[in-house]
Amino acid sequence: MSTTQFENIETLPLKDFTEKAYLDYSMYVILDRALPHIADGLKPVQRRIVYAMSELGLSNNAKFKKSARTVGDVLGKFHPHGDTACYEAMVHMAQPFAYRYPLVDGQGNWGSPDDPQSFAAMRYTESRLAPYADTLLGELGLGTVEWTANFDGTLDEPVLLPARLPNLLLNGVTGIAVGMSTDIPPHNLNEVATACIRLLDEPKADVATLMEHIKGPDFPTEAEIITPRDDIRTMYETGLGGMRARARYEMEQGQIIVTALPYQVSGAKVLEQIAAQMRTKKLPIVEDLRDESDHENPTRLVIVPRSNRVDIDQLMSHLFATTDLERTYRVNFNVIGLSGKPRVKNLKVILTEWLTFRIDTVRKRLDYRLDKLNDRLHILDGLLVAYLNIDEVIAIIREEDKPKQALMDRYSITDVQANAILEIKLRQLAKLEEFKIRAEQDELAKERDGLEKILGSKQRLRTLVKKEIQADAELHGDARRSPIVSRQSAQALDERALIPNEPMTIVISQKGWVRAAKGHDIDPVSLTFRSGDEYLSSAKGRSNSLVHFLDSTGRVYNLPVHGLPSARGQGEPITGSLKPPAGAMFTDVFAGKDERIMLSSDAGYGFITKVTELHTKNKAGKALLSLPQGATVLSPALFESNDALVAIISKQGRLLIFPVSEVPELGRGKGNKLIQIPSKDLKSGDDKALGFCVVSEQQSIRIHAGKRHINLKLTDLDAYRGKRAQRGAKLPRGYQNPDAIELVVKD
Repeated sequence: MSTTQFENIETLPLKDFTEKAYLDYSMYVILDRALPHIADGLKPVQRRIVYAMSELGLSNNAKFKKSARTVGDVLGKFHPHGDTACYEAMVHMAQPFAYRYPLVDGQGNWGSPDDPQSFAAMRYTESRLAPYADTLLGELGLGTVEWTANFDGTLDEPVLLPARLPNLLLNGVTGIAVGMSTDIPPHNLNEVATACIRLLDEPKADVATLMEHIKGPDFPTEAEIITPRDDIRTMYETGLGGMRARARYEMEQGQIIVTALPYQVSGAKVLEQIAAQMRTKKLPIVEDLRDESDHENPTRLVIVPRSNRVDIDQLMSHLFATTDLERTYRVNFNVIGLSGKPRVKNLKVILTEWLTFRIDTVRKRLDYRLDKLNDRLHILDGLLVAYLNIDEVIAIIREEDKPKQALMDRYSITDVQANAILEIKLRQLAKLEEFKIRAEQDELAKERDGLEKILGSKQRLRTLVKKEIQADAELHGDARRSPIVSRQSAQALDERALIPNEPMTIVISQKGWVRAAKGHDIDPVSLTFRSGDEYLSSAKGRSNSLVHFLDSTGRVYNLPVHGLPSARGQGEPITGSLKPPAGAMFTDVFAGKDERIMLSSDAGYGFITKVTELHTKNKAGKALLSLPQGATVLSPALFESNDALVAIISKQGRLLIFPVSEVPELGRGKGNKLIQIPSKDLKSGDDKALGFCVVSEQQSIRIHAGKRHINLKLTDLDAYRGKRAQRGAKLPRGYQNPDAIELVVKD
C-alpha cells in the first residue's frame, strides 16, 4: 500500500489524543449539560425547553398543547439528545413538589410526591408555561441577550435568558458533571429579593447582613429545617455544607399525625421503613400505620402507639434517626459564573454577580429601547416634513422618475425618512395625522429623555433595577414554607429500650434447643422436650436484655431475649442464630446486667469478670475461659456483693469456703487456682471440682449425694473456711464419696 494515501491524515500519540478527547468531553458536560449558569440558573436543556415553549406560543394564557409537541420541537431544533431525558427535565420543572416556583404548567398526570417518576407519557400530558416563566422570557426580544446558532446552524437560540430574578437560588438545581457537582437548594423569592435590594443599597454588606433577609433555604414542602443557624451561615460563607430537614407532626386523639415530609421524601417509603422495623420486632411500641393522605390533606401519615404510656418524643426521635422522616441534603454552590468558568461561590458572590448581570441586562434593554425611539423620532421628523409640504411632495412623487432621491435632495432628508414618506398610505394624508405625529413626537421625546437620564446615572439605573425586583416579588412572591427551628439531634433508641421490660425465663435443653417463657415463676424442668432431649439449664432475665450462653470450649455468646422463640413450643436450635466451633456443646445459660460473674473449670481454676464485658455481636462468640487439657466448664455464678463467699466442692467430698475478694478479676483466660486438687488425682479422674457457688452469710448451700441431700448454713461451716487454693475439709460421713454432687443456693 502506498504511503501517499496517508499524507493528509494527522497523526497523534494515543496519550495526547485520549487526554484531549476526555478533556473536551469533560468541558462539554460541565458547561453544556450539568451545571447551571448564574445568570438564569438553568441548565442548557431547561433553557431550551422554556425557549421552545415560548416560540410555540405556549404562554400562561394560551391553550395547553401536548407535551410531545414541545419535546419534539426541543429535540428537533435545539437539543439533539434523548426524548426521555428531555421529557423528564420538563416534568421536573412542572412538579410543584420538586420546583419551588414551577416554570411549566402541566395538565394530566405529572407524578406525585410518593413517586415522582409515575408521570404519564408525553403523548398523554399537556403543558404550557407557568406565570413565573415570564421573569425569564419577558425581555427576550428586547436586545438583552446574545444569540447563537443551533446545532445545525438553521436557527438561532439565546445563549442565556434575561432573568429578572435570581432563579438560581429560587428554584435551586442539582447536577453531576465530570469531577464536580452542584447541589443548590431552593429559596424564598421574597427573602432573596429583599437581600438583592439590600445589596444594591449597601454593596459592602457581608453574608451575615444578607442573612437578615435570607434566613435559609425554603423547600417546596412544609417540613422543618433544623440546621443550626451557625451551620447555615458557614454554608453561605463557604458555598459548601449541608442541610437537615425534619417532618412535622401533631398529636390527635393519642395518634401521631405526620403532616409534612422533607423535600423529595416519599410517604409510602417512610411507612415501608417503619413497617420493616415492626416486622423485625425492632419497634414493638408502634401498633399500627396508616396513610390517610388525600386531596385535602396531601400528607397525612398516621402512626398509632401501642399505649398511652409510650414516650412520643422519644419514639419520634428514633424514627427521625432511622427513617426518611429526617433527611440531610448536601449543599454545593458550584455554578458557571459570568466569567464562563465553574466555581464554588458564597452567597454574596452569587448575588453580586447576578446583580451585575441584571444591571447589564437592563442597560442593554434601555439602550435597545433608546435606539428604537431615536429611529422612530427620526422617521417622524421626515413624516412631518412631508405633511408640512404635502402638495409639493405629492407632485414630486407623481412627476419625478426617481422620487426618493428628489425628496432627499429637496428637503435634505435621509434615505430612511424618504422611504417612510414613500410608504405613506392615502388614508394617512388626512390633516389629523399631523397632530398625531406631533403628539407621538412629544411622547417619544419625553421617554427618550427619561431613558437618557437613567443611562447617564448609575444610581438611577440601580434604582430602576430595585423597583423591577420589588414588582416581580409582589407578583410572584409568597410566604416561607419551610420554618427554620431549633431542635435536638435525633437519636436512635437502643433496640432493647424499645422493647417492653417484662420478666422472662430462658431455657436450653441438652441438645441445644432454646426458648423463652414469660415470667419468673416458670418451672423449667416441667416443660416438655423433644424426644430424646431433656432440660439442661435456665436463667431469669428481662425481655429487653441480652442472654448469654456458655459452651464446652469456654466461649460465650449473646442473643436478645425478645428474639428467642416462645416457650409455647419446644424452641429452636441455638445454632440457628449462633455458630459455635465444631463439636462444641452449650453448657449453661445466664442473664445479667450490672452483676459480676465467676467462671471456673473442673480443674479448679477460675476468675471473675463483669457481665457487661461479655457482650459481643460475633455469632462465633467470644473466647472467655481457657480450659486446661482434659478439663470441662463448670456452671458459672452471678453475684453482686463484694462481701460474698465462694463455696467450692470436689469429687472426693471436700468443701472449701473463702472470700470472693480473693478471686482475681480478668477479662479472659484460665484464672487462678480456686481449690487444690492433686495433679495425679486430676489426671486419673479420681478428683476434680464438681461445682461452686457465690453466697452471702445469710444464705445456705445444699449438697446432694445420690438421693440424699444436706443443707448447710455458712454460719455453721467455720471448719470449711480457708484461703483460696487450699485443699478444703471433708464433708460429713455419707457425703465423702458421692455419686453426684450439686450445689444449690437457697435464700
